[in-house]
Amino acid sequence: MPETAAGPPAEALGVRRPPLDRFGLAELGRIVVVCAVLGGGLLRAWLRWALGRHGGRTRAEALSDGAIDAFGRLGPMFVKLGQLMASSPGLFPYPLSEAAGRCLDDMPPFPAARARRLVAEELGRPVSELFAEFDDAPLASASIAQVHACVLPDGRPAVLKVQRPGIGRRMIVDLRIMYRLAHRLDGRVELVRLISLAGIVEQLYEVTCQELNFALEARNQERFGGAVAAFGDNEHVTVPEVHWRYCSPRVICMQRLYGTPLDRPAELAARGVDGGLALRRGVKAWLEAAAVHGPFHGDAHAGNIWVLDDGRLAFLDFGIMGELAPCWRALLRDALYTTVFDRDFERVARGLRDLGVLDPEVGTDAQLGLALRTVFGPLLDVPLARLDTRKIIDMLLSTARQFSGENPPELTLFAKQLIYFERYSRALAPGWVLSADPFVLRNIFPADAAARAAELGVPMPD
Repeated sequence: MPETAAGPPAEALGVRRPPLDRFGLAELGRIVVVCAVLGGGLLRAWLRWALGRHGGRTRAEALSDGAIDAFGRLGPMFVKLGQLMASSPGLFPYPLSEAAGRCLDDMPPFPAARARRLVAEELGRPVSELFAEFDDAPLASASIAQVHACVLPDGRPAVLKVQRPGIGRRMIVDLRIMYRLAHRLDGRVELVRLISLAGIVEQLYEVTCQELNFALEARNQERFGGAVAAFGDNEHVTVPEVHWRYCSPRVICMQRLYGTPLDRPAELAARGVDGGLALRRGVKAWLEAAAVHGPFHGDAHAGNIWVLDDGRLAFLDFGIMGELAPCWRALLRDALYTTVFDRDFERVARGLRDLGVLDPEVGTDAQLGLALRTVFGPLLDVPLARLDTRKIIDMLLSTARQFSGENPPELTLFAKQLIYFERYSRALAPGWVLSADPFVLRNIFPADAAARAAELGVPMPD
């Protein structure tokens, strides 16, 4: 991609989509490797447990740890699968979802020499000519890329996100295997059908194809930043500036920010930061992006949300972005209005049926509305920190089964982020009731939010 200070040319934003349904020798060979690594991990874990080296863990816990150890050795796509397990505990056995929490941690880095070589290939000049400084020790190393600190020629501190060499082909091969497996299980296993596993893999494939194009990620970063700034009242929430002159499809250069990840309450408290207010501000900006503008941050784990040294909350890493089409945004706004203002679940039922999520021949809108009220009604006045995500998901699956519905892939990524926010709330704002907070909807429903705040006698934060 040619150097530019204004952004990438249109052709650099194209997404390469290798066929997902292809299955050949590469996939067969990979299956052998996967079976060997996963089988070996499970066998070693079972032997340690059988020999009494289990540290008080149950057999299920030991085997789950063995499976997650194997995921780490199998690479990024399996790490992402582990992240899905960790953030969707109601859909997977408890020991497995707990063990999968380790997939949220960093991956081993690749050598700095390879990073320097890739940057030179992408940007056309050696690192020593491009930057005043470049730190060979990465600041972070994740499944697709690692991040190096650098200093621009004009002295501004920045970071370079550099893609792992050869990662794209490996991830696509793993996705093809998952896709074939999902289709084999669909129709045989009810849970697979209800959670639309094939649809989840298709969504993961689309996300991965986009995630592998860093020029597109940088553009998404700017778009989300624009959504945050659109209403003019989110000055306490920010997104790092992209330095387009040093970006390409495999390298992103951006402003370096300094702060503390959102899941470190003790450090935030020591700094005198009101973590609960920072969380509310972040959720407000994130909801506005999803419900009004469409694109929203789709990987809100703590490493990607920081409270900066100046007190602002920053969203980082836009490799995974969701984007709701206008019809889904309308449904989301209906759901938010129902949740916070009038509890009219029949409105949500009509929206679900209009979008084809539910079988039009099963039940009436009133019946489904009553079922949704039964599931969600008791939860709306409960602090976010006290919600039992596993129980909620079980109830949702039961409701979907009752009305012949499937889990819509369009909302899967959105719901996953709510689980992250629930976790932060436990530590930062244990008494916060999202459905009773008009502040988070101030720009989505201005008049209603202002009226509710006045009714409750609570001030809106700045």
